Amino acid sequence: MDEIPEPSSRGRKRLRDQEDTELQCSDLDQTLSLEENLPFSDTLVALRMMRGQFPHIEKVAIQPFVLRSQLYSSVKDRTQVDRELEVWFLALILKNFVESRMGYQYLAIISVIYYHFPFYRWCLRREKVVRIFKLNTGQDDHAVMFLDDYLNQIECVVKRLGEKKQGDLEVFKWFRTHVVDAKLESSIEHQELHTLLSLGGKVKDGHISLLINAGLFTRQLIDPNMYWFAIPNIGSVLKGLSQGRKEVLSFLNRRRYKEMMLTSMEKKRLRLSPLDMRFHLRDLIGSGHLKTNQTSTGLVVQVSKD
Repeated sequence: MDEIPEPSSRGRKRLRDQEDTELQCSDLDQTLSLEENLPFSDTLVALRMMRGQFPHIEKVAIQPFVLRSQLYSSVKDRTQVDRELEVWFLALILKNFVESRMGYQYLAIISVIYYHFPFYRWCLRREKVVRIFKLNTGQDDHAVMFLDDYLNQIECVVKRLGEKKQGDLEVFKWFRTHVVDAKLESSIEHQELHTLLSLGGKVKDGHISLLINAGLFTRQLIDPNMYWFAIPNIGSVLKGLSQGRKEVLSFLNRRRYKEMMLTSMEKKRLRLSPLDMRFHLRDLIGSGHLKTNQTSTGLVVQVSKD
């Protein structure tokens, strides 16, 4: 079986830059409470910080991810969050389209965009930054994961399956090489997936099933020929996410005024979720289930009125 190739020198440089940022975020995290670092003015800074604050979950091999709702809680302009995530996405599509299908005959087009739109220029320099996943929670939840973390998550799956000697693991190399780079949307149709995998080798009936069983895809309920890209090993975490949301809201609803100081709330421990209180507070504030009010003694978090 061919091994998954090591990251390129450019990838290693990007990883080192990310690690430096993560160390800075980790140092800040040790000194700042949620109240002190709730708001941000930049989506990428917020992503980096929240990645560094992702809780350690015992017995679950999961790379850090950030919910879109958490970004909403921290970047005041929600339109800015959606726009920046969408622009990253469009920039990647544009770059891939030009390189893979149009070659260099339309280089003038991308040069004009590169010159006149600084944010696209910034995106194209960074190339692939994040992937966005539709989560199977029964709600409109999306997770944002840095690409390097996603690739590491795939490698963990391959390693585990390799130890158990399960399946034709070559398909994971095809997936990483031909699907991850080419398909940037959060879903993919069965035939398109089969076609992309075929660029790596002869696709057998069990290859796609192996990818599904490994947690890289989930079938869409309304169309079994469509798949959502998924984060492997996230199942138990999603269960805890749903239970933790209910636990936090239930706790506040039992209080007389359905509110509590944010600094005190942050110290509470949850019984039903492996995710910490900070993670859930950001999520619930961003989704509108909770709101914060500034008082003379600090931020108060309270249940939003229906």
